This record gives sequence, structure tokens and C-alpha cells, in this order.
Amino acid sequence: METEALSGIVREALGAGVHVVGMDRLRGGSKKGVYRVHVDGPRAASVIVYSWAEAENFWSAAEGINAAHPFAPASGLVPFLAAQRRLARLGVRVPEVLLTDDSRRCYPADVAVVEDVAGGTLETLLETEPARAPDALSELAAMLDVMYQQHSQQYGRVDVLERGDKASGVSCEQLVLECALGDLAEATERDRRIRPASVLLHDRLQELAARVSPRSRHGLIHGELGPDHVLVDASGHPVLIDIEGLMFFDVEWEHVFLQLRFGEHYPALSRPGLDPARLDLFMLAMCLSLVAGPLRLLDGDFPHRALMQRIAEHNAHEALALLVQ
Repeated sequence: METEALSGIVREALGAGVHVVGMDRLRGGSKKGVYRVHVDGPRAASVIVYSWAEAENFWSAAEGINAAHPFAPASGLVPFLAAQRRLARLGVRVPEVLLTDDSRRCYPADVAVVEDVAGGTLETLLETEPARAPDALSELAAMLDVMYQQHSQQYGRVDVLERGDKASGVSCEQLVLECALGDLAEATERDRRIRPASVLLHDRLQELAARVSPRSRHGLIHGELGPDHVLVDASGHPVLIDIEGLMFFDVEWEHVFLQLRFGEHYPALSRPGLDPARLDLFMLAMCLSLVAGPLRLLDGDFPHRALMQRIAEHNAHEALALLVQ
């Protein structure tokens, strides 16, 4: 983003008395640009600016999926605000929104200025100050319980349901199966380790899906909740970010991702009552998604290429390991 345009957005959010004195682009995002903007003024030392410019979305050219699909890359001011409103009403901590602008007056993209939560990520805390992590993990687990206790007979992203649309498919498990079969076909073409086992993986997916019983009630889930998507504020409280994918879905989908991303720390987030049949299907589907998705992302000019390659390689290994369990 051009500094002049960025300065105008931040002044509109914080008042004319502030001056932009520096800017850092934060790494990791594949669907929006995230900038920390340092200011000199009476209110804040820094704020975060989200930019949903087309050039910031590394998935946009590669994805032909319907935008209302629960697994479509969620991007934009509309899903962000729908998620922010829903979580704030529940008392789930998210960064305070200081300004949103979809007028394209200051910059030719939707933008939001939000609070800069200064404590870093939970991922960093787990690595550098593990003694402080249990309290944050316990509070995060309580936040997730609040979310999971919100129920809907329909599944789909919050913004999609709010506008009265319905997600495709007949059930969460059928949707996961269809996506997993597509990811398997794509991974078979792209990954030499998956290719020899493609028939076995196909049959295993069908077998696991056949074990899942119907369900008519869904919980509210983040959708991509790794420790890098949780900030920890100055008081040690967790704050959820990258919330655009917030949706009603089977909570087991969230928990297989939590298991993969939190690893040895997952027991602090586990909960009773999860369906083992769904967990088995969703874990294999998630691993295949984390092979096909990163390799698809590498078709474009996503900058952190080694990271995506490592994610794909690791999850190919994990998917194959699930065949022998």
C-alpha cells in the first residue's frame, strides 16, 4: 500500500492529529495484506491495517470455487465484519475495529483499521515462555466452548447465513468427503508420494464416510485456528484473528485442525463428546487438504514458498500414515 494512502486511512481512524512514522508488512497472510502502522499521536503507538486488495489474495486466481462454499477461501470486509460482530456479541475477544472503509476513496480496496494487540502470538508464547502458556490455553478453551454452544441447523459461513443464503451439499460429512476426494485427485497429480497410494486413500475415505451418522445441529467454529491465529494481549488474554472463515459446522472439523496445529498442547483444548467417526474422516480429509492446498498456492507468486512446501510434505506423510491405523 502506498504510504500516502495508508496515512490517510489511519488519520481518519485516529484523528487528524496523528502522523504515520513507519510501516511494517506482517508476514503469513495469503488472502489479505496485514500492515502494522506506527504513529505519533495522542491515542495509540501503532494500529493494524487490513487490505483486501485483489493483489493481496494469493488464492484468487487459482480458486474456481463458489464464494459461498464453506471451504472457499474466505476473504473480504463483509465476512470479516460478520464474524467480528458475532464473536464480540458472545464476549469472545477479537481486536477492536477502529475504522472500516469500502468506499475506495482512500485506496482501491476494502480496508479496516483495527487495534494492534501488542503481546504477540500464542505460537510465540508457547515457544518462548511456556510457563505463561497454560493460562492462555485454558482461557482459549473456554472461548471455544462458548462458540461451540452456539447452534444452527444450517451449516455455512456466518456472513453467508446472515444474508439468507444456504451452503451447498446435504451434510457436513458429505461436503468434507467431496472436498477430500477432489484434494486427493489433485494431490495425486502433484505429489509423487500420494500417487502410488491414491486408490487406497480413495477407498479409505469412502469407508470412513460410511461410518458417520447423520447430524442436524452444528456449532460455531473459527475454521482455521492455529496458534498463529491467536494473539495474546498485554494481560495474557487470548485474542482471535483471521476470523473471516467463522462458520457453523461440525466442531470435529475444528478439532482435527487444533490437533494438527497445537500438537502436544492440544489436550488443553480437547473436549468430551466429539464423534470418533467424524474425527477419523475429518483427519484424513484435513491432511489431504493440507497437501493439495499449499501445492495449489505455489502455482502463483506466494512469497513464503519453502513453508508451503514443508506443509505439503508433512501432511502427505501424515495422510499415508493414517492408512495403516
